[in-house]
Amino acid sequence: MPDAYKNHIIDIHTHVIFPDTARHPLAPLGGKQSDWSRARPTAAADLIAAMDAAGVARSAVVQASIAYGFDNGYLAEVVAAHPDRFTGVFSIDMFAPDAVATFDRWHAAGLTGLRLFTTGSTSPGQASWLADPRTFPVWERAEALGVPVCLQMRPEGLSDLTTLLDRFRTVPIVLDHLARVVLSDGPPYAAAGWLFALADRPNLFLKLTSRTVEQSAEGHSTPEAFIPRLVAAFGADRIAWGSNFPAHAGPMARLVDAAERALACLSAADRGWIFAGTAQRLYPVLADRTEVAA
Repeated sequence: MPDAYKNHIIDIHTHVIFPDTARHPLAPLGGKQSDWSRARPTAAADLIAAMDAAGVARSAVVQASIAYGFDNGYLAEVVAAHPDRFTGVFSIDMFAPDAVATFDRWHAAGLTGLRLFTTGSTSPGQASWLADPRTFPVWERAEALGVPVCLQMRPEGLSDLTTLLDRFRTVPIVLDHLARVVLSDGPPYAAAGWLFALADRPNLFLKLTSRTVEQSAEGHSTPEAFIPRLVAAFGADRIAWGSNFPAHAGPMARLVDAAERALACLSAADRGWIFAGTAQRLYPVLADRTEVAA
């Protein structure tokens, strides 16, 4: 890894799972804990050690919905204990009568992003509630406070996504794992045409995770073909890297190395945005004590 990036990388997609379930009880969405969270519980100290070994300066830690559901207690505890290393991305029940008040409570606790979980390993398919008007008061609150909203979703939710992008034009909407876009057909990436068609929505941001890095090298795709095309369409300042550790098995240093090799086809300036600058744009608190590579 070039020295310009070493120890200045920001990771916008990690998770924490406390091994002691008596202290932090499990309450997974869908009623089933994911295999990875059971096999690889990762407390804050473990995550920090992994980051230090990988040269990752700071991270946006995403609520592990497949372990804790809407209980962001451990996430808030971790962020409060390590404000120099973390911010948090929380989850709430968007249909709860007190959803806006709950949003405010977690935001006041130092969690600066929201995540909506509409699909996952324990919740297959694409939930139909993403753009339900009953959720709009929370979206309006996110818009008022400048809080980015991450969407864990599939391409089947495209109609809902466009509704939200067009209605809440100043809310940064971040697609986890690029919404599981299919890349294996390779250039000209016809199966990803729906994603590239959204490049004109300036409030859409992309989370380039380890999952996507690996998918960019599957089938007829190569990182050298896909990643420059993605940057040309969206701009590097709307793309941020996330390891997905420990859902993606580590060590984290391996995930950083894989991402750096995949992005070696880009300019140093573009890599600087993807590995740090866009993260700071989405989560300004992560800019403290972190330099963006030139």
